[in-house]
Amino acid sequence: MPLLLDLFLTFLKIGAVSFGGGYAMIPMLTDEVIAHGWLTETELLNFIAVSESTPGPIAVNMATFIGSAKGGFLGALLATVGVVLPAFIIILIVASIVKGLLKYAGVKGFLSGVRPVVVGLIIATGALLFLTVVLGYTKVGAPLSFDYKSLIIFGIVALTYIVYKILRKKTLSPIILIIFSALLGLLFYGLL
Repeated sequence: MPLLLDLFLTFLKIGAVSFGGGYAMIPMLTDEVIAHGWLTETELLNFIAVSESTPGPIAVNMATFIGSAKGGFLGALLATVGVVLPAFIIILIVASIVKGLLKYAGVKGFLSGVRPVVVGLIIATGALLFLTVVLGYTKVGAPLSFDYKSLIIFGIVALTYIVYKILRKKTLSPIILIIFSALLGLLFYGLL
């Protein structure tokens, strides 16, 4: 199958079954990208980090970056359209009949069943990112190689968030946390 069509169809499939947003999509995206050999796990983690740090939904950013890396501008366009198209179509359909659907027990049951899965996928993604980035986990049975700098940055950011929440009685903006983390990364990894 030609690469551009493969990019479109892969991201169309991911977009069609990814309930819960971009973070819930990451496990499926990881499986697909690694299976196709488009990126290594390390490259994918870097793409995830960049996608989280740039404006816009992470799913769209990931599709755009991966599509661009593999197929240039047209690859970016097709991957992005592929991941967005299912949600766009579903939203158009649901928006036109949403009031009527919510009264049915089946729809309520479906939504109640999907919510825990979404939460589980997001938690699994966070845990996997933590294990991979901070603890150096690569595969089952492999020894851990702690990245002490990442662990220290994680600790500083988590402590800052908790202290701010306790003292100010409100949460710190994720934007500020991302910028703070980036500055700590520059400081700890010697790029500043």
